[in-house]
Amino acid sequence: MLHTHAIIKAIWDAQGYGNLAVWADGTTSIIAPGESPKKDGTAPLAIFKPIPLVAGFPMLDFAIHDPDLLERIETTIRGAGGEIERD
Repeated sequence: MLHTHAIIKAIWDAQGYGNLAVWADGTTSIIAPGESPKKDGTAPLAIFKPIPLVAGFPMLDFAIHDPDLLERIETTIRGAGGEIERD
């Protein structure tokens, strides 16, 4: 099961380093644009671009508690067939 707050924190930490790939088992990895995101032949559920998602927030706490961002992350994961919950 994936957790929304953990994904937002990982997205926050990935700013400036690349995009964040998220797999169904909760594994995340920062990948460079254009890099193959497959891990052991398995494609991620989603790839998030950190700067458009969280750069507008002055602090991580604001991002973690933003209802629109929470919903966007959850909708993306569920739309890809994953299970996610808020912690």
